[in-house]
Amino acid sequence: MQNEGTIRLSIFLGVLLAMACWELAAPRRALSQSKWRRWGSNLAIVVLDTLVVRVMFPVLAVAAAVWAGQKGWGLFNLLQLPGWLEVAAAAVLLDMVVYWQHRLFHVIPLFWRMHRMHHADMDFDVTTALRFHPFEIILSMAIKLLAVLILGPAAMAVLIFEVLLNGTAMFNHGNVRLAPDLDRWLRLLVVTPDMHRVHHSIEAREYNSNFGFNLPWWDRLFGSYQDQPGAGHAGMQIGLRAYSGRICANLIWMLVLPFKSLQMGPGPEPRGNENDQG
Repeated sequence: MQNEGTIRLSIFLGVLLAMACWELAAPRRALSQSKWRRWGSNLAIVVLDTLVVRVMFPVLAVAAAVWAGQKGWGLFNLLQLPGWLEVAAAAVLLDMVVYWQHRLFHVIPLFWRMHRMHHADMDFDVTTALRFHPFEIILSMAIKLLAVLILGPAAMAVLIFEVLLNGTAMFNHGNVRLAPDLDRWLRLLVVTPDMHRVHHSIEAREYNSNFGFNLPWWDRLFGSYQDQPGAGHAGMQIGLRAYSGRICANLIWMLVLPFKSLQMGPGPEPRGNENDQG
């Protein structure tokens, strides 16, 4: 699709800048670590992830949708829905795939080795949304490509979904303050920062909840929704208990984390020593 890269980069930078300004103007919580050190490492990771994906995958999700359309593969190529309905249905189904992928990354020990780098951030702001290990990005892209080939949505539907997912992920990781009444109504339509922040709590019952990145409905539908953290948003501790008190913003440390010892795999409830969960 022509200008796909320009569209994605422009929206990404625009949302990142808007959220950064909002965080400065109305922060929800005080940060515990150097913001500039964290931002340097978290932004370096997203650059590295982009390079890895470009090298590993000659075909990305939008191009895969074009190819599936040419071959007539996938559910939507069989249904021939109106364009607007296909975009809406594809966005909903792909978002459900992302939800279940996220839950699996908390359950399967091998996947958790990669995903815990995201949870090891001891603060929670817009750059946390970009903090994913390259191995996790590779696996996530493989899952997304498989979902696109099975569903066969239009290329425009995939582009809109990816832009929305990226933008809402930066929004709901924002260290921003929303009025309680606005948050209560907004989280019926989209995952809000207060809703997703619970997922980054150090407490097991809380970090195994609120897996959604974009649409908030899956957590309610599949029984993983938690409204508020037990200690309140000002009092909750962010991160992983195993790394409490450490500086977890070093780029090399972040990259080697999957190779460090895993005391046990994560799960819906702590079993024995929960120090290495999240």
